[in-house]
Amino acid sequence: MNHVQKLDLGHAAVTPAGPFQAGAWVSLRYTYTAGHPVDDSGAIKIAFRFASDCGTPQFDDPGAPHYCSIHTTGDCRIQPRWDPKGNTRPWGRCLILKVAGGYLDRGDTITVVFGDTAAGSPGWRLQTFCEDTFEFKTMVDPIATYRFKELPKSPVIRIGPGVPARAVCIAPSQISVGEPVKAHLKLEDGWGNPVTVPRTITCEAFPRTGVHTVTCTDPETGLAARSNPIEVGPPRRYRRFWADWHGQSEETIGTNTIGDYFRFARDFALLDAAAHQGNDFQVTDEFWEVVNRTAAEFYEPGRFVTFPGYEWSGNTPLGGDRNIYFSAEGARLVHSCADLLPGEASANPIAMTATELFRELHKETAARPFAFAHVGGRFADMARHDDAIEIAVEIHSAWGTFEWLALDALARGARVGFCANSDGHKGRPGASYPGASKFGSYGGLTCLLAERLDRESLLDALLHRRFYATTGNRPLLWVSARTANGQPAVMGEILEASETGAPVRLRIVAHGTASLEEIRVRNGAEPVAVHRPFDADSLGRRLKIVWGGAEVRGRDRLSRWQGDLVVHGARLLDVRPVSFWNPHNLPEICGNTVRWRSVTTGGDAGLILTLDDAARAEITLRLNGRTWTLTPGRLGPEPERTDLGGLGKHMTVQRLPDADPPCELRIDVSVRGLRSGDNPLWVRVTQVDGHRAWTSPIVVRLP
Repeated sequence: MNHVQKLDLGHAAVTPAGPFQAGAWVSLRYTYTAGHPVDDSGAIKIAFRFASDCGTPQFDDPGAPHYCSIHTTGDCRIQPRWDPKGNTRPWGRCLILKVAGGYLDRGDTITVVFGDTAAGSPGWRLQTFCEDTFEFKTMVDPIATYRFKELPKSPVIRIGPGVPARAVCIAPSQISVGEPVKAHLKLEDGWGNPVTVPRTITCEAFPRTGVHTVTCTDPETGLAARSNPIEVGPPRRYRRFWADWHGQSEETIGTNTIGDYFRFARDFALLDAAAHQGNDFQVTDEFWEVVNRTAAEFYEPGRFVTFPGYEWSGNTPLGGDRNIYFSAEGARLVHSCADLLPGEASANPIAMTATELFRELHKETAARPFAFAHVGGRFADMARHDDAIEIAVEIHSAWGTFEWLALDALARGARVGFCANSDGHKGRPGASYPGASKFGSYGGLTCLLAERLDRESLLDALLHRRFYATTGNRPLLWVSARTANGQPAVMGEILEASETGAPVRLRIVAHGTASLEEIRVRNGAEPVAVHRPFDADSLGRRLKIVWGGAEVRGRDRLSRWQGDLVVHGARLLDVRPVSFWNPHNLPEICGNTVRWRSVTTGGDAGLILTLDDAARAEITLRLNGRTWTLTPGRLGPEPERTDLGGLGKHMTVQRLPDADPPCELRIDVSVRGLRSGDNPLWVRVTQVDGHRAWTSPIVVRLP
């Protein structure tokens, strides 16, 4: 007979029970009561999800944020240690409480006051996003073998939204003349959580063609917002649909359920399309069935489009991350490994390299597979590209901005489009704020140019690369090309040109969600043209200072920036932050001095200064230990760039006009010097507020 050991692992509780507001400073009392005695060098482990951005507990400074005090009734000491990867994912963030100098007997307690305010600490900051079941997952090692056993039930609190801090207005990107505008007004708290379900507001129809906006006001709070640009005119062949193709839920490494995930995308982010991307080595056979079933349940042609999929998460030297999608349900999941699967086994195949993955996907008969190259914890190796399946590179997400991945792909001759998604882990697809952790950017969106809102039409747009990427805003972009002999092409298409040396004319139309700063055209990595809606004669009293880039391509890409500036010879009238997403970490302004801390992960952050007299001003600027003296009166509209090492780390300074530039630009660019073979012509649009967009290349092919 086999005897099974059953231990009383004790129990744990948290008070007060809440609910609590996201990002709130709290003082919570966690109490573990021992069942079976915990021996000397045994431990209690309190684990939190990878996605959580709660404050990091500290035990040394009772007056500082996130101070945690620890008490025990046992005849022992408790030695605390915080380990951000102290347990199996997704429960990696751990407070480990080691028993030393004695033991915990049955009924003895350990009490942790998360955010003990007795000596002046402001408390412990809760995570900045909502979760109905925020868990203090508790595990015990009573025998001191470092084999932790999970309590049958761990304490749970509910975290909801805070008070309204801003309004967001989302409207259709195009409507017909005379059609009423159905806008959606959403109230968000300071961390980007929706406070209520968005309110639908019907606005008056526009009587004439053109690009317009509407402004909606919440009657209770008085918060108002202007919508994204709306194209008003006759029906076009291609309509614009907005998607976030990439994010996770709590079944893998995200937050809340997969059903909550799609519901947020549809009802709170007001997306037209979405997909779920759990890491393959966490997607069990049973959950893969759930992914397919949930994608089918939420698919509603004409309202909301889904595709089933997952994230193939191969080790970096084996190919790196790829997002895999299928045109319909019923396809096989291909794992990169089976590390977190039950029994490390699956009924689905395992492909440990990207080359093997694409080989397996070519065998798929149940549905059409397609893939995006991705940068997350790992980054895609474009040497292992398959043109027939990998149709896009993800150029931006909450992980950062990755133009280098697009350039890698184009340099290797890959014919790919440019998409952007959130890769959100906080349960907010389509409106993914980075919060207070290592995510350095607001999540991106992809705009598809398709005939209808259904799977067939969106798949056609994807396969023909008729889409563009944004940093999460909803501008209107259109790029078309025409050869000297009249052959046309639109965004993403391939244009076979027969006349070597003849120019190709690009037509670019951009309607931003804010003032436009720059439109830049490239042929692969080569610059073709730069257009700005202002020149040296229109410059005024405003100065823009920007820093950005990353440290490396992989996980440790986050760059930390600390700086200050002092204005001499003039008064500083106004400071406008650019891409400062953490509301608790905004620039500090004191008279003519500004101080800041920020992070970037490939994108930019910065400041727009308004001076009373730019001609007389001189600015002492310090950034990460280096010092510059800036003379605004000598600066022009062209940004002056200083490279700072790392992966594209830089600082730029330029002058701006006093008045905001226009939100609309229409330009023609004559592209000359095309080479034999593929010429991928693409456009990057930059707004004054820091948002960017990238169009999928038009490939002009010459013999």
